[in-house]
Amino acid sequence: MDKQTKYKEFMKNTFQHIWTMETNTYIPDRSYHEFIEVQYRALQDIFDCESEPVTVVVSGSRGGGKTTFLRKAMLDWASRNLLQNRFQYVFYFSVFSLNNITELSLAELISSTLPESSETVDDILSDPKRILFILDGFDYLKFDLELRTNLCNDWRKKLPIQIVLSSLLQKIMLPECSLLLELGNASLSNIIPLLQYPREIIMSGFSEQTIEIYCVSFFNTQTGVEIFKNLKSIKPLFNLCRCPHLCWMICSTIKWQYERREVASRFGRTLGLLYTIFMVSAFKSTYARNPSKQNRARIRTLCTLAVEGMWKQVYVFDSDDLRRNGISESDKKVWLRMKFLQNQGSNIVFYHSTLQWYFAVLFYFLQYKDTRHPVIGNLAQLLGEIYAHKQNQWFHTRILLFGMATEQVNSLLEPCFGCISSKEVRQEIIRYIKSLSQQECNEKLVVHPQNLFFCILDNQEERFVRQLMDRFEEMTVDISDVDDMSATPYCLHRAPKVKNLHLHIQKRVFLEIHDPEYGDLELFKLDQKLLAKHWTTLCTFLCNLHVLDLDSCHFNEKAIEVLCNCLPLTSLVPLTGFKLHRLLCSFTTNFGDGLLFCTFLHLPHLKYMNLYGTNLSNDAVERLCSALKFSTCGVEELLLGKCDISSEACGIIAASLINSEVKHLSLVENPLKNKGVMSLCEMLKDPSCVLESLMLSYCCLTFIACGHLYEALLSNEHLSLLDLGSNFLEDTGVNLLCEALKDPNCTLKEL
Repeated sequence: MDKQTKYKEFMKNTFQHIWTMETNTYIPDRSYHEFIEVQYRALQDIFDCESEPVTVVVSGSRGGGKTTFLRKAMLDWASRNLLQNRFQYVFYFSVFSLNNITELSLAELISSTLPESSETVDDILSDPKRILFILDGFDYLKFDLELRTNLCNDWRKKLPIQIVLSSLLQKIMLPECSLLLELGNASLSNIIPLLQYPREIIMSGFSEQTIEIYCVSFFNTQTGVEIFKNLKSIKPLFNLCRCPHLCWMICSTIKWQYERREVASRFGRTLGLLYTIFMVSAFKSTYARNPSKQNRARIRTLCTLAVEGMWKQVYVFDSDDLRRNGISESDKKVWLRMKFLQNQGSNIVFYHSTLQWYFAVLFYFLQYKDTRHPVIGNLAQLLGEIYAHKQNQWFHTRILLFGMATEQVNSLLEPCFGCISSKEVRQEIIRYIKSLSQQECNEKLVVHPQNLFFCILDNQEERFVRQLMDRFEEMTVDISDVDDMSATPYCLHRAPKVKNLHLHIQKRVFLEIHDPEYGDLELFKLDQKLLAKHWTTLCTFLCNLHVLDLDSCHFNEKAIEVLCNCLPLTSLVPLTGFKLHRLLCSFTTNFGDGLLFCTFLHLPHLKYMNLYGTNLSNDAVERLCSALKFSTCGVEELLLGKCDISSEACGIIAASLINSEVKHLSLVENPLKNKGVMSLCEMLKDPSCVLESLMLSYCCLTFIACGHLYEALLSNEHLSLLDLGSNFLEDTGVNLLCEALKDPNCTLKEL
């Protein structure tokens, strides 16, 4: 047996054990292959088609099966079923296991995975094109990886671990090798900028058919079918089952309740509630008759282990860690049976990383007043840490902290564990939010809905939510998917003081045609229904605003139609009831044919409209000009820079402004040419024109335009600012303008 074959056999045995003992799919391998068929084929196609080095990112929500997919890929390679012709060596590392290593060389890291009598690292790395590194666990790194200049190409050199990883990711070290990375939502935005032309594979979660197979495999056949039907009848719960980890939790909870002959009177529809029902159901399976004081002492040891690990960013524990936190051997066996913990080689990990976060957060509800510990911070410090920086591992903590601070969770925990400090936790959260300035609130809490909106959605206690949202007067929100869209309107409708809203909607949100890159067809159809509902709800909030900034929003025709319909222009709602006075639609795509103008330009308080960077069709320009003639239209500033307005469209605009209220007009960066300016000059000559400033930089003008402007400047009584920057006017054109400036009838003050 040659040395490469020995390595494959070693990895096959290692990952067969991991797959059998540490990977919990609960469905037959054949069914699992059906579940990952699209992603598996995509992985094969990417590496089969590309002979050059490739970086592939496996993304998706936490608990969505990304690590399981990579373990399966590693096992199949070692079993000679995948990528045999492409890679001689594949190395698999969970990067969070490197959290407490200060310095290391890549050669040492590779050596740590090699069996005895393997090839030397020098021989292995002599052909880097035939090497693939599989890396997972970026969400749990204790340090930030970022674009660096102090990188190194020497794989033998001992370096800080973040330099080694960054050098590998940025293709400075072993640039000819390929990478297969697992990135969760928390690490995706930080790691993607480091990568060169990454290809993405998205784990989209369980389909309806897979959930049914899962239920049948988890229970016996008949019970599984009945449970599947029951779950399907509870839509919010069934949607949670699309996440494999949550599907396992829900099925485990039902199983424990069946064993105790409990009727499942309620299910968790938020994460905080779902995790609590799961934990309490598991706990009751062994300790139902124990007094709450005894239960509290027992669960607190597990919570201390979890929270200590959270603050130290440790996710793999040895027997000393367990002993130091008061977990006896008998307790460990119980936690293993309850699926709170599981073995990983000779060490212990939480059954899923999110369970560690849950028990870490539970620590603060059990021990709110007494958190004196050399490593563990108090709740105020935890809140500061959660929102202080971009570190990935705090994302799930904040959602669970909010989601567990409810009376419903309280009522589940108290019978088992005694007094729970839910009220005190809520008060501490409110204190923290109130301590932030408006700018800090916007930057730390709102721009990405996951920071606060997801947390609020997991709480939904009306009084608490309104106390939090009452803090905001202005918001900037970036909506990147249907989850963001569902959380945003819920929170905004509970924020009565918000009058300025800056909204950014990414391209994938309003996709009309299914793109396999973003998940399967079934999920796409479900998302479309949810999207329509939540976008309509969000649009009804827009009526309350003074400033609406739709910056870089990607719409479709239906979304624009819904936005227009959000203003109920009927006799029951007077126009003066709408206070919007500034509307910005910069770099908006799929803007439509101008229907928006017919709606918004009716509003009498609207004084400012900025469409910079939004391409306007001729139909849209005509509708805009018609709307400017409305008797109720009071727009005074109209900014149409970089809107791809032609000289013909400019003529239509000029005609509409003669009897309008517009005082400031910007047409910068449009190909108006001399013909377009000629139309504007005719407008300026009209005594009804009240224009005070006209911006025409970068409009492809020559000295001929200056001849028309010369005449207009002598007859116009209002224009005080004219911008002609970056046009090819030449001396001839400027001389004409100077002649106009000498005339006492010229009112221009700035040129």
